[in-house]
Amino acid sequence: MARVTRMLTEEDDRVVRRIGHKGADAIVPGNTLESFEAAVEHGVDMIELDVLHNREGQLVVAHDYEDANARHALGLTEALSAFLDPPLDEVEIDCDLKLPGREAEFAGVLAGHGLLERAMVSTMEVSSLTKLRSLEPELRLGWTIPKTRLDWTGMRWARPGLIAGLAAMRRRFPKTIATKAPEMGVYAVWAYHHLITPRLVEAAREADVELMAWTVDDAERIAELTEMGVDGIVSNDPRLFAEADGLGDGKAPKDDKPED
Repeated sequence: MARVTRMLTEEDDRVVRRIGHKGADAIVPGNTLESFEAAVEHGVDMIELDVLHNREGQLVVAHDYEDANARHALGLTEALSAFLDPPLDEVEIDCDLKLPGREAEFAGVLAGHGLLERAMVSTMEVSSLTKLRSLEPELRLGWTIPKTRLDWTGMRWARPGLIAGLAAMRRRFPKTIATKAPEMGVYAVWAYHHLITPRLVEAAREADVELMAWTVDDAERIAELTEMGVDGIVSNDPRLFAEADGLGDGKAPKDDKPED
């Protein structure tokens, strides 16, 4: 198993995975070998990369179809091969799977590289989780919530509805995780960080699943989530993890407090 040098909390020596989003997208353009190497250089324990197919139907590492078709996207086989050699052989991998219907092909590529033990697969698609569970029962699976293709935070016109919607989801998701996560047999829940509250952390622990927060590009919020008790934090800028280490006395927010 790859090394893990995660953040330690003072309360219970619990470790928190430092996860590089697309590698280190704030340092080097993401979903590239250069970005993955930059993330390792800055101390991540896991690299999250996106998997879908391009217009030719090839499995590639790209965040969305516009990204995949606008550049020469890294092929999945090439990307996974790189994780067998230094410096990428030292970290875990999370594959954010965005291609329902190609699960068997994807799982075959992952197994063919001998990376099933080091990898986790996260997705918003419940059907993909079901198929992967039957294909590779030992593969760690992550359920990503909520299911969305949009970055709400960049839509100023949607802010009033966003605040109300997030508050409703914060109230609803603890029960959702408590009931659905065990039914699906997932290893982890990957939650949009604005949805994470102490109640959600407690629900994840009671359901015996890890809770990963995505995508956090603020050191104070990283420290806050660490203190709250999450198991992993995803960031575009892995340099923020070191900065957050000095901010560990932040207070967790109340459950239904609107995020800024």
